[in-house]
Amino acid sequence: MTGILSLDSRRSRTALPAQRGFVSLVGAGPGDPELLTVRAVQRLQQADLVLYDALVDLAALQHAPQARWAYVGKRAGRHSIAQETIERVLIRRARRGERVVRLKSGDPFVFGRGGEEALALAAAGVPFEIVPGVSAAVAGPALSGIPVTHRGLSSAFLVVSGHAESAYAPVLGSLAPGSATVVVLMGLASRARLSALLLSRGWSAATPAAVILSAATAQSHTWRGTLATLGAQALPDTEAPGLLVIGAAVSVAAQLEELSKQSLTQHATGV
Repeated sequence: MTGILSLDSRRSRTALPAQRGFVSLVGAGPGDPELLTVRAVQRLQQADLVLYDALVDLAALQHAPQARWAYVGKRAGRHSIAQETIERVLIRRARRGERVVRLKSGDPFVFGRGGEEALALAAAGVPFEIVPGVSAAVAGPALSGIPVTHRGLSSAFLVVSGHAESAYAPVLGSLAPGSATVVVLMGLASRARLSALLLSRGWSAATPAAVILSAATAQSHTWRGTLATLGAQALPDTEAPGLLVIGAAVSVAAQLEELSKQSLTQHATGV
């Protein structure tokens, strides 16, 4: 999608407009720089300035060797640049004729405040585009062998932020027990409250659950257990970015592991 110039996503598959002064709101994917989209790499190569988030792998910036880089990340409990300041920088730099990339982890429109930045750019009359990224909400579970939907186990999935109970409680409280896979981003600190909430709403204590830390990185770690044990589970690195997955589809990961072990054993024995 491109703002101001055109809302028709078919206008161009790769090229930026000829004039300078343009902002690309780009998704960097779940962590691994190899999961950047082709268009994301192209926009980095063309950038004059890159404003990047806390969870963006710095290896992604090798695609922008000519650009100036500026860190504007936000992490819970740490000092960060105000969102309004970031928006002012995007507008000011674009008006100076620069090609600016706002590089966000995951997808810009999945808890990435990309919508706020798009609205600010549109209100300021600054041409911009949205470059979607691979969301950690789907990629994180997938890289751990967990499908968010699976025939016979889950036909839907729900993504919520674990930051504020006032936001996630009404949504999860209205969900029929076991009716969907629940993915919680930014919910490590809230996992005990989330578990208690779902149990109080009738979810089975034996519902499979998982905690995925630092998905799509070399430090990736996955814990699997049940909804009943989710809240009390100690984690190896509570500072790492992570997500929760709750639902029957989590059990697929164990099945994949078992089948892989059987296959390796059969191959080794020549069966």
